Amino acid sequence: QVQPVESGGGLVQPGGSLRLSCLASGFPLNYYNIGWFRLAPGKEREGVSCISSSDGSTHFADSVKGRFTISKDSVKHTVYLQLNDLKPEDTAVYYCAAESSLSRPCNLQEREYESWGQGTQVTVSS
Repeated sequence: QVQPVESGGGLVQPGGSLRLSCLASGFPLNYYNIGWFRLAPGKEREGVSCISSSDGSTHFADSVKGRFTISKDSVKHTVYLQLNDLKPEDTAVYYCAAESSLSRPCNLQEREYESWGQGTQVTVSS
């Protein structure tokens, strides 16, 4: 069963950092694009970043470019989202999602992703 599992959320002050992890439970990470999305209160779910299975190419939402990075450790079956210089507007539940793909580059469209994790809360507040 394809089941992404997120971890690493928490409470952090503005300007701080967090690293979120997405464990590829039950599926081969190298055959799936992985996307990170977030849902803030009163807002629609937003694509944050993704990493492609084929060539490791990445994409970021404009709102997080220069602050967030994404990486993959195939040995640990885990994708990481590093959140730096966090702002209160980054407060949200962050979801990891998987899209089966051998060659198609990842994108930040929700409809492309078949399997979703339960989410991890990130709160940025002083």
